[in-house]
Amino acid sequence: MAHPLHHAESSARKFGGKPSDYQAVHDWFDASKEHLAIFTHRALRHHTQGIFEAERVFGLSLTNAAGREIPIRWIGEQHVREDCQGRIPSLADWLGRIQPESWMANGHIDRQAHEPVGDPRTKWLAEVAAGKTILGLKDWMEARGS
Repeated sequence: MAHPLHHAESSARKFGGKPSDYQAVHDWFDASKEHLAIFTHRALRHHTQGIFEAERVFGLSLTNAAGREIPIRWIGEQHVREDCQGRIPSLADWLGRIQPESWMANGHIDRQAHEPVGDPRTKWLAEVAAGKTILGLKDWMEARGS
């Protein structure tokens, strides 16, 4: 399968209803193509955990145009099987095939002291206490372009 529409058409043939009944689920499975438009994008959702995540996103089932209630899990399993040669891999199957690089394993803790991020009141209060400003916080921030 190459496009979510083809998966949706396949779902309609398999479960009844119209392709539009299933389109959102199949679009979700293939959304990672936005970031990497080659087959390895499937590592993000085309596995057992991705199928269960689809249930959390779409609910346990949907009712198609024919009035039949279809489990989201069935739709996810169909999508993954169509893209993975009939197989439903686990997340471990995908992650275990990542080729390790040194940047993935060696963390780095920045021991440099940095100015606190977020609340500008600390710096403003220090300037008020040092007699460097008489402006209120709002005016002080505007004057600094903050």
